[in-house]
Amino acid sequence: MNRASLRGLHQCHLRGGNAQVHKAFMQLGEYWNLMGLSWGETQAAAKDRILWRNIIVVALCPTGDEEDNVWDLCFRPDGTQLIVAAGNRVLVYDTNDGTLIQPLKGHKDTVYCVCYAKDGKRFASGSADKSVIIWTNKMEGILKYTHNDSIQCLAYNPVSHQLASCACTDFGLWSPEQKSVAKHKVNSRVTCCSWTNDGQYLAVGLYSGIVSIRNKACQGDEKVRIERPGGGLSPIWSLEWNPSREEQFDILTVADWGQKLSFYQLSGKQIGKDRALGYDPCTVSWFTKGEYVVVGGADKQCNLHTKEGVKLGLIGEQKSWVWSAKVKPDSNYVVVGCQDGTIAYYQLIFSTVHGLYKDRYAFRDNMTDVIIQHLITDQKVRIKCRDLVKKIAIYRHRLAVQMPDRIIIYELYSDDINDMHYRVKEKILRKVDCNLLVVCSHHIILCQDKRLQCLSFQGIKEREWVMESLIRYIKVIGGPPGREGLLIGLKSGQILKIFVDNPFPILILKQNTSVRCLDISAMRQKLAVVDEHGTCLVYNVNTKELLFQEPNANSVAWNNHYEDMLCFSGGGLLNIKASNFPIHQQKLQGFVVGFTGSKIFCLHVYAMSSVEVPQSAPMYQYLEKSKFKDAYQIASLGVTDGDWETLAHEALEGLEFDTAKKAFIRIRDLRFLELIHSIEERKRRGENDPQVFLGDVYAYQSRFADAAKMYKKSGQEGRAMNMYTDLRMFELAKEFVGSGDPTDKKNLIKKQADWARNINEPRSAAEMYISAGEYLKAIEIIGDHGWAEMMIDVARKLDKADREALARCALYLKKMEQYAYASEIYMKMADMKALVSLHVEAKHWDEAFLLVEKHPEFKNDVYVPYAQWLAENDRFEDAQQAFHKAGLQDEAVKVLEQLTHNAVVESRFDDAGYYFWKLSGQCLDIAGEDEQKKADMLKKFSDFQRKAEMYYVYHSIQRFMDEPFTSYTADGLFNMARYLLHCLMGEVPIGISKVKNLGAYKLARHAYEKMQSLMIPVKFQDAVDLGSITIRSKPYHDSEDQLPMCYRCSTTNQLLNSQGNFCSNCMQPFVHSFVSFEVLPLVEFYLEDDITDEEAQNLLDLAPPRDDKRRRENQWQEERMGNAQSLRMDDDIMDEPEEDLDPFSTKQSSYEQGLNEFQPVVVNRNVLRSLSRTEVIVCKWPQPLRHQYFKNVMPDVSIRRCPSCKKLFHTDDYELLVLQKGHCPFCRHTVDD
Repeated sequence: MNRASLRGLHQCHLRGGNAQVHKAFMQLGEYWNLMGLSWGETQAAAKDRILWRNIIVVALCPTGDEEDNVWDLCFRPDGTQLIVAAGNRVLVYDTNDGTLIQPLKGHKDTVYCVCYAKDGKRFASGSADKSVIIWTNKMEGILKYTHNDSIQCLAYNPVSHQLASCACTDFGLWSPEQKSVAKHKVNSRVTCCSWTNDGQYLAVGLYSGIVSIRNKACQGDEKVRIERPGGGLSPIWSLEWNPSREEQFDILTVADWGQKLSFYQLSGKQIGKDRALGYDPCTVSWFTKGEYVVVGGADKQCNLHTKEGVKLGLIGEQKSWVWSAKVKPDSNYVVVGCQDGTIAYYQLIFSTVHGLYKDRYAFRDNMTDVIIQHLITDQKVRIKCRDLVKKIAIYRHRLAVQMPDRIIIYELYSDDINDMHYRVKEKILRKVDCNLLVVCSHHIILCQDKRLQCLSFQGIKEREWVMESLIRYIKVIGGPPGREGLLIGLKSGQILKIFVDNPFPILILKQNTSVRCLDISAMRQKLAVVDEHGTCLVYNVNTKELLFQEPNANSVAWNNHYEDMLCFSGGGLLNIKASNFPIHQQKLQGFVVGFTGSKIFCLHVYAMSSVEVPQSAPMYQYLEKSKFKDAYQIASLGVTDGDWETLAHEALEGLEFDTAKKAFIRIRDLRFLELIHSIEERKRRGENDPQVFLGDVYAYQSRFADAAKMYKKSGQEGRAMNMYTDLRMFELAKEFVGSGDPTDKKNLIKKQADWARNINEPRSAAEMYISAGEYLKAIEIIGDHGWAEMMIDVARKLDKADREALARCALYLKKMEQYAYASEIYMKMADMKALVSLHVEAKHWDEAFLLVEKHPEFKNDVYVPYAQWLAENDRFEDAQQAFHKAGLQDEAVKVLEQLTHNAVVESRFDDAGYYFWKLSGQCLDIAGEDEQKKADMLKKFSDFQRKAEMYYVYHSIQRFMDEPFTSYTADGLFNMARYLLHCLMGEVPIGISKVKNLGAYKLARHAYEKMQSLMIPVKFQDAVDLGSITIRSKPYHDSEDQLPMCYRCSTTNQLLNSQGNFCSNCMQPFVHSFVSFEVLPLVEFYLEDDITDEEAQNLLDLAPPRDDKRRRENQWQEERMGNAQSLRMDDDIMDEPEEDLDPFSTKQSSYEQGLNEFQPVVVNRNVLRSLSRTEVIVCKWPQPLRHQYFKNVMPDVSIRRCPSCKKLFHTDDYELLVLQKGHCPFCRHTVDD
């Protein structure tokens, strides 16, 4: 059975004759019949107009002509061509006028289906001859393939352009890249098919009432199976996926011959309920954006439905079944193909259904929804009615919506003017026929031709009015709830007022022409009418007098906020008229429907827009007539800031202070507000001279000449002089100076001087101040600009009794370093103390000492600053003598202490160490001179020496932490940190990361544990935390290479000794090189009490060098007995013990272990004589300190002593730094010194 047999009962013979094309356009009617009449609605549903109609005639057999069925239709994606399946041919039409472009031959039997690819490059046709032909867009056949049965439907994939061709028992998938067609069997006859938007799934409709959704990625396997309730009694005759990509999920619409329209998701879940059609559907087609569905079938009609399936209306009625209906892409055009061969091409016009009340605009959307828009705030709210919306009416807090079988009345939730939430109040469940719907607070008004009916919200008719002629316009003009008034315009020219609770209309006036539009002013005093000739006529309601009329109007609206202003539109222009002034025009497309403040509501085509119109023109019209209050009311509707400023100044010049004040408040001009406040205060005090007030206004407006004239006219010349003086127009001000008044002249000169000073002419200002007697101001200017000669001239003119002015002169001269002039002034004032301070500040010490000789009471005022100056310039000996002269012997030390403190605060640690070393030397000198202070000074000496060493060491560590490069080795930095740690004992060492790098893991653990209990700088915190964790992975002992060795007892010590920087075994202090801070191979020894430093020096000098190794090899021995020397050669020498050969070694090892106190090496004269002078280093300290003696136990290691600071160094390190810096690295002692 082929497809024709399925429709066999509905086929008929073809009509004879040629193809005919028909065009018909439906009249839209008068615009104001659509949108006027109280803004109820325009048309209920969509209208259509037939653009063209064709009757297809095809010769199927040689015996005669017969009528042929249009089985399928499709558009080219750009909409320029229509492809038609009719008979055994494919017809291509031009959609603009229905012209047949070309019939395509290639099939041998009836063509059932056609489909165009989304890229527009090719289309396909399927026929009862079991073949599918692929055509190019140039109408050339390029490919043909076959199935085992007749082709029932075709569908191109919207993404991959793969073609799905469905026959009676199978379907195939073809693509240009494939040579063969993959076919898949089905259990029932295929009737229709459609791809999803993403091209992944193909929905196939079956005659058995089943929808099979196939997955392209799985080679056509079935993903979802939808079984309709009717089963085989409800064949699926058409289906299509919603093409909109804005939906949350894919939507499939299904039409079956169970006379149902249904919607499904991709998962197979049904959306909503089945929609009963009442006929067998043959075709469904979506609009491009997915908002509407077109359905046609056995009822010989093509109908429009919403995307939920709600029927909206009829598109077109035919004489036979509608087998195919398609929507032109991205447009409102629909083509219908019928069983009798008719092709009808329609344009759908969706009319506007809307209502307006002041700033609330309600309109229909998607035919079933109502959107309420606040035109001022642009807020919107949507009400889903789920049925065709035929009419809309809105008034205050009420909204009425008419649907085919009911009227629903909504109300706002609250009385808030900005509330946009509506709820259902009442429902009138009956069908109502009317041309117009109007809603009031408690009633709805139905308008039908000449008749008006008033219904309650319960649907009860309360009142009815019958007019003499057709009602052309109706509007609710307000009133108490239940007693609202209606303004009605008739075709006969009558204008009536009707109250809802009054059965009798009231005639306002009658004109000779028909009413097209009308509006009444806010105070109900004036009526504006637009007649059928496009003339706007304005009447006085009370007197019925025609006030004025204007041509070229199609709509009119009064301003809701101002009684005497209206606007009307026409001829593409907007006309605004205020009072009897000329009209102001500007371009505007559409119809004016409302006027609120400066906003005009305009309907253009189907869209409502709000146009902001500044009210500048009418405001200036009122200003020209000096109607300031009316101009202010107009400006309040909406003008620019510049217009407000103009209004404010015009009102101020007109002495309309109240209006001017309001206008200046709007533009926030505080200066003029202060002026108005001042004038009002003066008026309250009894001053009422308008010329003076106007002069003040002119002065504030910079119209100074006018202001002066007004002041002079009112006899207030003083105000003019003050004004010009304030303006620095002194020449003009002199014209108003009273004769013989020296005070005014002096004040004028002072003001002129002030002005000269402000305009940066200081010399002129100073001269004018001097002439006015204002010496202090003149001195200030002269001093600020450094004019010394002018300053001394002023000072010489001043009387010596004017001490304040003289003191200021001297102060400025001192700042200018003109000390001779300043000294002259102080001598004139006889101020010796200030003169001494001047010489001290200028560092003129000789002059200061001469003054001290004459005035000994200023001794401390001179010598103390002098000593401080010497100390700051490193002349410490001179500073000490100066302090001695001043009787302040301790001040030299205190000055150095302050300098040291400053160096520490400024992180100049090398300078701090140097200053501390200098301080220690000062303390040592004082200790040698003053026996009473000896103990205290020696204590300070030791403390300062220790601090000098610490800051010297810390300087190198700090530089390593702050700078990226260093000249010190890692070992050197580590030794410095360890030395500093021994000195601080409890303080946080810097550079602990180097401890870990050198393998001193045990010491690193100890350091990290200490730092965890201290406040660490933020920039080191992460490194400390990471190091604390990482060090736990290292061995719990220090590298043996880093452990220091005691050169007295040869004991290897730990890196950190909690007791101090000495050997943990013999407690001998370590001696460090003050460059690398390695432990030097030195052992300090002490003299017996009866040996003086001079004797020890002589004994060391007498002792000749000796070579123990050579002596032992040669087996000889030298001995001294008093003044005699003897040489002994004896084999018994080898048998002598080692300690007899080296007395110092005996003393060095002579200590008792286990004691907790240091046992020094004390030598006698014999030991001193046995020592070689080259092996002994003597540090010669001045009195009262004793010398220090060190024995080099490794003579091969060269050690150097600085003669100034007595610090010990490796000779190579010392000489290298001296060459680099030119001085000792610790005390900065130079070679020349």
